[in-house]
Amino acid sequence: MEAYRTQNRFLNSEIHQVTKIWRKVAEKEKALLMKCAYLQAQNCQVESKYLAGLRRLQEALGVEAGECSELLRQLIQEALQWEASEASADSVVLSPSTISEYDEYGFLTVPNYEVEDLRLLAKIQALEVHSHHLLAHEAVERPLRERWATLGELAPSAELKQLLRAGVPHEHRPRVWRWLIRLRVQHLQAPGCYQALLSRGQACKHSAARQIELDLNRTFPNNKHFTCPTSSFPDKLRRVLLAFSWQNPTIGYCQGLNRLAAIALLVLDEEESAFWCLVAIVETIMPADYYSKTLLASQVDQRVLQDLLLEKLPRLMAHLGQRHVDLSFITFNWFLVVFADSLISNILLQVWDAFLYEGIKVVFRYALAIFKYNEEALLRLQDSLEIYQYLHFFTKTICDSRKLMHIAFNDMNPFPMKQLRQLRAAHRERLEAELNELEQLKAEYLETRAAQGPAVPEGSPSEDEGEAEP
Repeated sequence: MEAYRTQNRFLNSEIHQVTKIWRKVAEKEKALLMKCAYLQAQNCQVESKYLAGLRRLQEALGVEAGECSELLRQLIQEALQWEASEASADSVVLSPSTISEYDEYGFLTVPNYEVEDLRLLAKIQALEVHSHHLLAHEAVERPLRERWATLGELAPSAELKQLLRAGVPHEHRPRVWRWLIRLRVQHLQAPGCYQALLSRGQACKHSAARQIELDLNRTFPNNKHFTCPTSSFPDKLRRVLLAFSWQNPTIGYCQGLNRLAAIALLVLDEEESAFWCLVAIVETIMPADYYSKTLLASQVDQRVLQDLLLEKLPRLMAHLGQRHVDLSFITFNWFLVVFADSLISNILLQVWDAFLYEGIKVVFRYALAIFKYNEEALLRLQDSLEIYQYLHFFTKTICDSRKLMHIAFNDMNPFPMKQLRQLRAAHRERLEAELNELEQLKAEYLETRAAQGPAVPEGSPSEDEGEAEP
């Protein structure tokens, strides 16, 4: 017995020592992975700064720079053909540092612009995104993935709200979105409903079918799932949109619904779930009349956003106001398709994670955050044409999702829903009055024209004049 006890103590001691060594090795490995990610990110940042320097040189030299200009063009061409670090691709355990052509949802990571200057800008953006991803992987993404992995049955809570705001990991997103959608539309769902709508569409052609067909080819030209001739996604999208046009005859189809349904398809990869996601957005999250022919509620929200921008970002709004810049040309589409055309996919889907749970208030928060994120860059622009050009692509330059989220949910506080409702009610009343006045003016004009009759001014040729006799 004593011999066994001695042996047991010895083995326990050995196990304890091995465990300590294993923990040290695991910690060292983690530290090395973090260092590797940091070095990769630093490499991306250096390359990004080099490309940005080339771009500024190109702008400064202009077109009449002779040999310097030719050398600069050559350097830019070489830089555009680089991969982030081909030499170290097989030496990294964490992830390869090369930038893949498509992300996990099929979007191009580096947009294929024809204009060389924009191609350079796209490469800079891709490097910045990759750099932020590498830096966030160990520090932010891994703990977040572990927390989602241990999360059991989903239930509304303050913790779930914070997790959704931080973004749902790729592997958990379909399950979480299905739960969020069911939460919204369980009172509308019925067994066989989607199939019945499809059968109805096959029996009778909907008036919106032609417009849906036209918009299918315009859905996400930067996504391989909607541009590849052999992809099944366009057919799925067509069925989802046709089913919705029968489900909601008051709307039928509105341009923009194709992008909403397409995002749902890319995440859920199943058309009936994508259909109910579209129903959830249009019929339960967005206000009534958001996608109607008049887009009344959409117009109201643009006026509300203007008020909120004046309150939260007065310096920027004064700068834009002096140059007569109308932001609604850009922001109207943000709200209509919930940023589907504007943000890079990892940030876009993080916005949608919170949007499907909290509602349209999230869209207002992120719209304000986007302008705050780029405020200094906008303040440096002095010409209205320059500002409009920048506004058309500036959302794609946002690559730090953590910073944007912090601005949206912290810097934009306080943001009471009561204030949003009051502003909406006030602007809706004014807009309805304006539309009624416009309708009255139209009616008066038509009445005046009818009273005047189709009289032909003296000297004007008659419609029948010059026609040959039969």
